[in-house]
Amino acid sequence: MARNDKNYEKSIRAFLGEGTEFKGVISFEGTVRVDGVLEGEVITEDTFIVGAAAHVTANIQAGVVIIMGHVEGKIEAKEKCEIRLGSHVKGEVHTPSIYIEEGAVFEGACYMTGENARSEDQLAPSVESA
Repeated sequence: MARNDKNYEKSIRAFLGEGTEFKGVISFEGTVRVDGVLEGEVITEDTFIVGAAAHVTANIQAGVVIIMGHVEGKIEAKEKCEIRLGSHVKGEVHTPSIYIEEGAVFEGACYMTGENARSEDQLAPSVESA
């Protein structure tokens, strides 16, 4: 995991540090990391990282979402969502792949979506044929 974190950090295109506040819609390409306060909406096909000091109240649509801070809202991660140690997530998560590290808090609902979920449903034997 640490190696992946470094790869994300090397490719960060924007950074909202501690003490910054942003309200509104943020849309971007590449990786963005937030360590401040963000309220509104996040839209990207790429990676959105919520740092340990961050407080995010938003609807998030991203390819990959990595959470180490506090998030409240609806998260739609097209590839995966990682909820790391020390984080607190409250709301809905829609993703084909989720990782919740021991010591993280997740209050809400998780919906496994996407191609991976559909493929597994099609491969599972039906109750009627058993």
